[in-house]
Amino acid sequence: MSEGENHRESMPYDVVIVGAGPSGLSAAIRLKQVAAEKGADLSVCVLEKGSEVGAHILSGAVIDPKSLDELLPNWREDGCPLAEVPVTENHHWVLSKGGKRNLPHFLTPSFMHNKGTYTGSLGNLCRWLAGKAEELGVEIFPGFAAAEILYNDDGSVKGVATGDMGVARDGSHKGDYTPGLELHAKYTFFSEGCRGHLSKQLIRSFDLAKDSDPQVYGLGVKELWDIDPALHSPGRVIHTQGWPLSETHGSNGGGWIYHQANGQVSIGFVTWLNYTNPYLSPFQEMQRWKTHPEIAALLKGAKRVSYGARAISDGGLQSIPKLVMPGAALIGDSAGFLNVPRIKGTHTAMKSGMLAAEAAADAILSQREHDELAAYPAAFEQSWVKKELSVVRNVVPLVKKFGDFVGSGLAGITMWLEHWGLKVPFTLHHHPDHESLWRKDQVQPIVYPKADGVLTFDRLSSVFISNTNHEEDQPVHLTLKDPDVPVKHNLPLYDEPAQRYCPAGVYEIVGEETGDPKFVINAQNCVHCKTCDIKDPTQNINWVVPEGGGGPNYPNM
Repeated sequence: MSEGENHRESMPYDVVIVGAGPSGLSAAIRLKQVAAEKGADLSVCVLEKGSEVGAHILSGAVIDPKSLDELLPNWREDGCPLAEVPVTENHHWVLSKGGKRNLPHFLTPSFMHNKGTYTGSLGNLCRWLAGKAEELGVEIFPGFAAAEILYNDDGSVKGVATGDMGVARDGSHKGDYTPGLELHAKYTFFSEGCRGHLSKQLIRSFDLAKDSDPQVYGLGVKELWDIDPALHSPGRVIHTQGWPLSETHGSNGGGWIYHQANGQVSIGFVTWLNYTNPYLSPFQEMQRWKTHPEIAALLKGAKRVSYGARAISDGGLQSIPKLVMPGAALIGDSAGFLNVPRIKGTHTAMKSGMLAAEAAADAILSQREHDELAAYPAAFEQSWVKKELSVVRNVVPLVKKFGDFVGSGLAGITMWLEHWGLKVPFTLHHHPDHESLWRKDQVQPIVYPKADGVLTFDRLSSVFISNTNHEEDQPVHLTLKDPDVPVKHNLPLYDEPAQRYCPAGVYEIVGEETGDPKFVINAQNCVHCKTCDIKDPTQNINWVVPEGGGGPNYPNM
């Protein structure tokens, strides 16, 4: 028992939701809607570790409004910021180092064409959804990180406890120490996003992934730019593949350029985290991608105004774990509903939250609690989400197995067949990303050009404009199972890849030139992307939640 645990206050709710992202907020709204439809009321609480709703939300984002249409049909007329910029153009570029080819629309199924979608800030959409939830009576607590899962005597999930505040780095209590708060619920939803701290514990404790593939991931690095108005075309959407990752064996990914509101473009680059070369840096690949003539021309005279990074769950249908356990459910990217070929997961995440909410509302109004919400996975099996993910289930494995161009061609064939209703009679499988690295003596080091401070930047100046901040005198939230592994194992075998895969400069080796290398963790730089938790080859790094309110503060991402 931690010190002060006996003095924690508790608050009871019908449903507690961990994470104020699109799935958590959609679940909260739907719970209230279902209760109202049945002339009842449910108490619903949402915990958010960011300093405000949206502070930790990052996405490209081009959003399919399908779930929003179901949840709040009048959203276009109700002040929703997403309605500002409908997608008007859709392009797919295949890049070489100095040129590009446009992939013709007729080569891809219609669901890839972005018809009827919108582009904008997912963080701002979440802020708007939070307002709608609060209007219905949902209680939202930003700045409170859910740090611990609580259990009933029978092993069912009882709720969560927020982290203690005012704990010093050495574990002692500072003068402003405040014990965490326990939130008890009949059902608890975990919507922490990709690689959630508590979600991964639940998946392990309840063996939820025993019948699914391991989850696999990509790291998305994003920047917002104010560009020349003459070059801005609101609603223009561009996706790229090929260069620069085509130059590095065993790596895949691609970029995006979305022309959004107020003269801004959202640009970003995703590197799949199954890459093999330990010298690869996803952050540097994004910077290198911007030097392509087509992209550099768009950004000429422009100003970078924001930066962020986060991992995304790329496993698709075959990597979705069991969604329920006694007293709890996984929703959104905690379970992994992203449609990778469409580069969209907001609509599927929202729908998962809505399905779980309907199951929980029916259970509670039937006087049930702390059991398995079997109606939720049953509803998923019959939903358009399952159908949509099934159509594209082989795309990522094919590209990984056969490479960017042959694999993309084969993936396109399978998507067309599935789109025509001809179900491919196999499902390819995934392997964990942390197992993919080759030893440093098996690869060529990658030398990246120095940042010019105009088009390309270093990591520390990038973290600065992410508004990332952590209370420095607190326990380090990037924990090592064995502190000797980075220097004694990872450094000689892989030249300690944490120095390069982290997009925020958290990890570094110092003292190597004097023969006394040490592994340094600059936890205050962490943008909560979770890449270290995913890619560390020995799974030695465990990301846990810092004090509530810490991390990035994304204004418009």
